[in-house]
Amino acid sequence: QLQLVESGGGLVQPGGSLRLSCAASESSFARYTMGWYRQAPGKSRELVATITSGGTTDYADSVKGRFTISRENAVNTVYLQMNSLNFEDTAVYYCNARRGTTYYVEFWGQGTQVTVSS
Repeated sequence: QLQLVESGGGLVQPGGSLRLSCAASESSFARYTMGWYRQAPGKSRELVATITSGGTTDYADSVKGRFTISRENAVNTVYLQMNSLNFEDTAVYYCNARRGTTYYVEFWGQGTQVTVSS
């Protein structure tokens, strides 16, 4: 069982920046595709960004050019650098790890709150 713990959320003004971290519990972290999802009040959970074990990234259109996902396998951590934040970025942000096809496994963190407000 892979444990994921998010941190770095908080209150930020529009146009500001925030960096989220997701720490994994074991070295097998390097084999997983990692992702950040978010869920705003009254909305379903949506994909924000992903990064594969090889470092290939993908982003939702709404965050392209503003957010950057990265990973540091030596410390079992994935990051989400968020710049130019706006009100619509307010949500609980969740870290996700997934691996496999025939024998698929997926894990989630507990979430961290990001609030963008003036």
